[in-house]
Amino acid sequence: MNKADLIKHVASECGISQAIAEQAINSVTGAISHSLANGEPVTLIGFGTFGISERSARTGRNPQTGEALKIAAKKLPKFTAGKALKEAVDKPKKKSKK
Repeated sequence: MNKADLIKHVASECGISQAIAEQAINSVTGAISHSLANGEPVTLIGFGTFGISERSARTGRNPQTGEALKIAAKKLPKFTAGKALKEAVDKPKKKSKK
């Protein structure tokens, strides 16, 4: 599912236009991004937690020349799935009878 599919799904589930659904989705993703940029995790009970992972500086190698190079430290977004999401994904699908 991509963003356009998600917009269509939300619009049909909520009985709203796709334009309003897109605004809602953009608002949610923007709020999550803004919170993470400020160093604050976002927890959606039952779904999961968006947080920040810090990667320390390290020395890497250029695969073509073998030359050592320094890779700077950086912060990366991470997602930890909640219990309900894990169970929903792990639940076996029911086979339909023909």
